[in-house]
Amino acid sequence: MQLSDRALLVSLRISQWTARKLDRTATKQVNQLNYASDTAGRYNKSLLPANDLLDHVHKKTNFIRAEFLTNTLPWGIDGTRILPSANYLGFMAEFRKHGADWELLVGQFVQGYPDLQREAQHFLGKLYNPADYPDPNAVAGKFEIDMMVLPVPSDDFRVTLGDAEVSRLQAEMQQRYDSIAKSAMADVWNRLYERVKLIAERCSDPKSRIYDSLLDSARELCDLLPRLNLTDDPNLEAMRQAVEAQLVSVPTDAIRVDLAVRKSTAATAEDIMAKMGAFMGGMN
Repeated sequence: MQLSDRALLVSLRISQWTARKLDRTATKQVNQLNYASDTAGRYNKSLLPANDLLDHVHKKTNFIRAEFLTNTLPWGIDGTRILPSANYLGFMAEFRKHGADWELLVGQFVQGYPDLQREAQHFLGKLYNPADYPDPNAVAGKFEIDMMVLPVPSDDFRVTLGDAEVSRLQAEMQQRYDSIAKSAMADVWNRLYERVKLIAERCSDPKSRIYDSLLDSARELCDLLPRLNLTDDPNLEAMRQAVEAQLVSVPTDAIRVDLAVRKSTAATAEDIMAKMGAFMGGMN
């Protein structure tokens, strides 16, 4: 399998202002007041207390990063991830949508920043220091979002090397790509296994509360897996279909109120786990 024919490399970069700062003077005062060592603690103050606008930006950032990890596979170099070609269009459309929402939230924060800084004086009292705050004209520059998309390197060496060395490098690179693909597929298998394991554990415990998210998260993963199945592994697809047909199709309310359904669901999950374990044995 040529990985370069099946996937792209993607790297997500988001920079944002945290509006938090170490206050060395307050740190010294707190440590001295408590007769503590200078290294006992650090006082990190919020520069914009009671501020929802920046909090909304941070929450959106966390969501985008989580979606990035969910929709991609490990590559192993500096946060770069593998994006299977089958998942490219859907993922990038969602990223552009959420990226636009993120930029809108940033714009709202930047617009409200001068008022928030004035309000901070009231909340922080003597801890307020105007030198802690960037100029209103510069604060927008502290926010940036970008998704870099690159092709997976091929084994086409356009340099002057002897045939023997080119063959050796090509073989070495193919081994590396095969190892990366194996690691990426192990990640997908583990995601599915962990979802099934959680269902088994919760349903096996009669005292455990069953939330809608228990099956919803497994259902969402089953919808995503065909686009992450980098090698078109038929065994993974078979297990995905089994989870879809035998587990996530069970009504959550039935698991909550019917002990027989609960026990049956736990047994089914454990059976699927056993089957998956047989396939996953050589992946780690």
